Amino acid sequence: MKKKIVVLSGAGISAESGIATFRDGDGLWNNHKIEEVCTPDAWSKNPTLVNDFYNARRIEVLKAQPNKAHLDLAKAEEEYDIVVVTQNVDDLHERGGSTNIIHLHGEILKARSSNPCYDWAGISPDPKINNFKTYPVDCKGLTINDMADDGFPLRPHIVWFGESVPKLVDAVYEVEKADALIVVGTSLSVYPANGLIWHANCPIWTVNPDIDLDAEMTMPTRAIRSRATIGIEIALNQIKKYFEKHSN
Repeated sequence: MKKKIVVLSGAGISAESGIATFRDGDGLWNNHKIEEVCTPDAWSKNPTLVNDFYNARRIEVLKAQPNKAHLDLAKAEEEYDIVVVTQNVDDLHERGGSTNIIHLHGEILKARSSNPCYDWAGISPDPKINNFKTYPVDCKGLTINDMADDGFPLRPHIVWFGESVPKLVDAVYEVEKADALIVVGTSLSVYPANGLIWHANCPIWTVNPDIDLDAEMTMPTRAIRSRATIGIEIALNQIKKYFEKHSN
């Protein structure tokens, strides 16, 4: 049976493909207040502004290409059971070749109905209403005139601030079953994703030029102070040696 490696990825891994991060000095947060574009209330007040914001991001994502870190993780599936739990809403892990991906915060290239009867997971309290489906969104983006099959405007398939994270349960399950955990390109500052590391029952590798894990972590941690395109290969090599040493 293959060893399971769970990868918790954040904006840093996509930044090396040219996708701007929200929290860097030149990131997108500087141009938009969170409450203007990334909350359910923002959608209610100004859906056109929200759509314009995400349309611009879609163009950026579609122009970007997977980098070496994405490709290295995909190739590692030949030897390991790799599960990628990503905070990113782009599709670079998919295009890089990874096959088992949990998107905690949604997917930028998808939309879904804004019907208020649905919760984020697509469940309606009314049994007569079908659960929502997702719709692909290309470089043309969304407008307020794009409608779902139920007659409501399509909204970005994104988990906004103030909304639940339905994939979190799946992510916790995978982290608890991991034989090794790689944390790459994330500051671990966004709740509730930042709590996933505390469910690990295995050694943890961090790949980040600036950030180490909390010294209070109970599991062994190894910090690789490097960008993702270099650090993922290093982490995978170290994990291989760890598995070989602890094979019995």
